Amino acid sequence: MMNEAQRIEVEPAVSRFTRWLDGYGETSYDHQSYFASDFGRTAKALYYRKPLLGILAVSPMILSEAFLPSARRLFWKPQRFPIADAHYAMGFAFLAETQKQESHLKRAVHFLEVLETTRCKGFRNYCWGYPFNWETRTGTYHEGTPMITSVPYMYEAFRQVHQLDGNSHWLEVMQSIARHALEDYQDYEISPGASSCSYAPGKENTKGVINASAYRAFVLTRAAIDFSNEEYGKVAERNLNFVLESQNANGSWYYSTDNVRDFVDHFHTCFVLKALTKIQQLTGSAQCRSAIERGVDYYVKNLFDSDGLPKPFSKAPRLTVYRRELYDYAECINVGVLLSGRFPELDRIVSLVIADVLRRWQKTDGSFRARELLIGWDNVPMHRWAQAQMFRSLCFFLAKTQPNSQAGVSRDSLVSHSSGVSH
Repeated sequence: MMNEAQRIEVEPAVSRFTRWLDGYGETSYDHQSYFASDFGRTAKALYYRKPLLGILAVSPMILSEAFLPSARRLFWKPQRFPIADAHYAMGFAFLAETQKQESHLKRAVHFLEVLETTRCKGFRNYCWGYPFNWETRTGTYHEGTPMITSVPYMYEAFRQVHQLDGNSHWLEVMQSIARHALEDYQDYEISPGASSCSYAPGKENTKGVINASAYRAFVLTRAAIDFSNEEYGKVAERNLNFVLESQNANGSWYYSTDNVRDFVDHFHTCFVLKALTKIQQLTGSAQCRSAIERGVDYYVKNLFDSDGLPKPFSKAPRLTVYRRELYDYAECINVGVLLSGRFPELDRIVSLVIADVLRRWQKTDGSFRARELLIGWDNVPMHRWAQAQMFRSLCFFLAKTQPNSQAGVSRDSLVSHSSGVSH
């Protein structure tokens, strides 16, 4: 089991963070700030098309990221990130549940209200993406493009707060998110029982991304139960089967099955594991359980260093300019809390990771360092990368280690609870 004694240290750390957040504000720079401008995107696109020439184009950004990360402010602007707002909403909802303070619930509701204003325009149903143009190997995701890797977090955030305050409007938003997840992403048959989904609407060249299908399988499984909708469940099953069939013999998952992006990294592995864990907790799937067991075995043996701390990659796609990543720490804690008590070695590692976060990563102002570089630290606080994820993970830890805790994945449908709730 997780080290419940660490609650004594985690609680004040979370309090310090919330005070920092109050003072710092809800916008920030980002990991992608270097490449969000037209110049940055052009340089990155050149790197993907013509790597040798592209290295020259991106070198100023890479060198700054490695040795002077505070200079990212010269490349782009602070922004609000919907995926971070969803994590903050969930974190404050956990605090409202465990500490019984109305102020925490109000903060959670605040972030949901913000999410309603930042939804993607031009779509009938609620959905979210990035607030900048994101250049990738497969092309540009323009600002306001929904992403299946973001949308499930919003669903969870609205669901979690709905369970606390019973606001029927949150339920309506959840129904809209579920319809978006069902209708706006393409499915591509991989085998008779499995389909990969697109990363974004209309993006055929993004099929094969394993964590994208894992996210969609989870959110549609959750919605199928919440709203007693068999159609959601049928689509979720095909996406889930793709994730299960894509697991390598050693238990790992590549980022994609496109034979190009065949790297294995820390937080994308966690994304897949946590989706499978939630689905297994909802459905009791024996296939998920087996995949989780093999996945965790690979994870603990290959994605941690000799000190038991997260490594960014077990199979890297390129040279990296950092040693460790806050995002990896946050997702490690998240997966560890979800699987608490099932894998003793993972429990042990999570305790080490939490201790290291509190000892080395949290700064005196309450925020967290973003990366441990080859020399020094990247101390620029970035909500999406990954202040919000770390906050949510630590709050989840507090909720799960509370005596008589019920925190976790509920199998209950929300349909029977959807009438008579107050605004």
